[in-house]
Amino acid sequence: MDFLCYHRDRPGSATLRDELCEEHWSYMDRYAETMIARGPTFVGDTPTGSVHIVGVTDPATARAFAFDEPNYQAGVYRDVLLRRWHNALGRAMWDFPGGRTGGDRYLVLGLGRGEPADLAVPPNSDDLIAYGPLVSDDAATWLGTAALVRASDAGAARAILTRDRYADIEVHNWQFGGRPS
Repeated sequence: MDFLCYHRDRPGSATLRDELCEEHWSYMDRYAETMIARGPTFVGDTPTGSVHIVGVTDPATARAFAFDEPNYQAGVYRDVLLRRWHNALGRAMWDFPGGRTGGDRYLVLGLGRGEPADLAVPPNSDDLIAYGPLVSDDAATWLGTAALVRASDAGAARAILTRDRYADIEVHNWQFGGRPS
């Protein structure tokens, strides 16, 4: 089962986040074999959150992954969005043909409302790094759609989802994450 975990930073926690960087990477290294995508979100140069898409055995393991994370335990994060996710592209971010650099990257979260939308991969998917529906733990209920995308700007990133089919669409600046080489 794949899960998207978006830890949102608590305002003023950047110094603590920096202090815990090695602990965070060491924790994530334990999940390296099942990691589909990861990386921080930003406003300017200031981190605002951390995205991880990971394959685990069940919802309880996903919750442990999210809430045992060192930054969460230390109070860096103010909240956590944790949802089961379907990998519609069938690949990890490291397999994205566009590579790790070049162009602006975004996390797009469509928070579902009503009938499911955007279940199929959009026709022009060359700039999609990760894409898929968010569903309930038992996969019976559609809760939204999440994507990592390369786009010219936030408006172009937002346009990959059908505007009027969501309660809200969030767009966050994002970059490829992981331990620096």
